[in-house]
Amino acid sequence: MGIILLVLLLALILAGIGAVVHLLWWIAIVVFVFWLVGWAVARGEAAGSGRRRWYGRY
Repeated sequence: MGIILLVLLLALILAGIGAVVHLLWWIAIVVFVFWLVGWAVARGEAAGSGRRRWYGRY
């Protein structure tokens, strides 16, 4: 009985880890898209001023 509970607990832990990793991948994709859009907008603004800054608008 104890081994069955341990296997069930291990399965639940691994399923939870898998769900968290999947969620983190989606968050990483969303952050990357926002960064890419921000980078493209910053390059477009820099093109009009004649200055290019690789580090952003600061």
